[in-house]
Amino acid sequence: MMSRLAPRWPAWLFWWRAACAQGVSAQQRTWAGASRIPGPGGPWGATGTSPLVRRGSSSAPSCAPEVMLTRERYSVRRLPFSVVSEDDLAALERIVPGRVVTDPEELEAPNVDWLRTVRGSSKVLLRPRTSQEVAHILRYCHERNLAVSPQGGNTGMVGGSTPVFDEIIVSTTLMNQIVSFHNVSGVLVCQAGCVLEALSRYVEERGFVMPLDLGAKGSCHIGGNVATNAGGLRFLRYGSLRGTVLGLEVVLADGTILNCLTSLRKDNTGYDLKQLFIGSEGTLGVITAVSILCPPKPSAVNVAFLGCPGFAEVLQTFCTCRGMLGEILSAFEFMDAECMKLVGLHLRLACPVQESPFYVLIETSGSGAGHDAEKLSGFLEQVLGSGLATDGTLATDQRRIKMLWALRERITEALSRDGYVYKYDLSLPLDRLYDLVSDLRARLGLHAKHVVGYGHLGAQCWFSFDQPTRLITPDL
Repeated sequence: MMSRLAPRWPAWLFWWRAACAQGVSAQQRTWAGASRIPGPGGPWGATGTSPLVRRGSSSAPSCAPEVMLTRERYSVRRLPFSVVSEDDLAALERIVPGRVVTDPEELEAPNVDWLRTVRGSSKVLLRPRTSQEVAHILRYCHERNLAVSPQGGNTGMVGGSTPVFDEIIVSTTLMNQIVSFHNVSGVLVCQAGCVLEALSRYVEERGFVMPLDLGAKGSCHIGGNVATNAGGLRFLRYGSLRGTVLGLEVVLADGTILNCLTSLRKDNTGYDLKQLFIGSEGTLGVITAVSILCPPKPSAVNVAFLGCPGFAEVLQTFCTCRGMLGEILSAFEFMDAECMKLVGLHLRLACPVQESPFYVLIETSGSGAGHDAEKLSGFLEQVLGSGLATDGTLATDQRRIKMLWALRERITEALSRDGYVYKYDLSLPLDRLYDLVSDLRARLGLHAKHVVGYGHLGAQCWFSFDQPTRLITPDL
């Protein structure tokens, strides 16, 4: 059910319309010996999928203006790598027969990032199915001095998965096999190209959940998640991937396969080499397989959506939430009023509470519905009665829970429809978190249409600003 909250009232009524979304993607990026060229933002951005937009499934509409080449947008120089020859194509065809793509039309989408901010000029895309094929590809490219750019769904927000020049794109799309799952320990072993949402469905059918959840889950690959050390919506409950990833298989730039694919939760032997690759963003090697620990699936899930009068109240609500909900708290997200306005304007998603300067989304996950409902009810009475929250709504069934989550997960989609987006993922002391948004609004003035702040309050904050045209970033 979904209920409307009123200050000091424990019984609630409310209904509203919204659309549920699936997700998008985060990727890894590697060069076989080259430097990584970042895009104009922070790591990965979350978005939802609607019937109008499906990140990762197709290129941008044909009516969209052509994206400027990365080498022209930024002052970057191509390093002295070799150029792909006909002999190279023949050799690569022998490594991955029938999976060497050279059609310019098929290469348009993988050469451009989803935000359409950067564009490479790769003329070759490879689709390996196994770690051995990846090893053969990288070994050959290493010997021939050919640059390589691994790519998953290519729906990242900062251009990290698209080539800068004419690198060979190595796609992990076909590396999507689940190797094993242990029904007692909850340890999942899979290839790096598995889509997060598919993994989530697989383990949930067996009574477990993935410790990672992203708005990008509909197309992001687990290898890219690990390579970027993605935090995600469950960070508050299960922590970072550094604690839940048990092992990795990685192919180094010279084609060497590093097998650290242990499924043991406790392993005190030798160096913990996997930690070098978690968060390395593909600079040290290509992650080809992952072993990850999945926690048991909670039987009771609730989501509350509240309006708060200021950011100070958001922080105090967070402190109260951690104190009163404790072990059942699984997510705490915040967004400002500008975010909600853009979600309503561009996606037609209705705000379920009275207009407020800030909004928070709180999720609880536990094993006892009655126990969790009692704790949540006490928390809501406390924050509503004390003025920390001015209005709210509660959802307990899956359909309406997804409706509330869509308001948070589809913010990036709304921003992308509003203008040309600059996006940053920041970790700052909580009490100073929103100062950056206020300061940038004052600093940019009319140079930016909107400056917004939102994100996982227990981990980091997403900060974005957008412009109506493709302007040069103001001198900050």
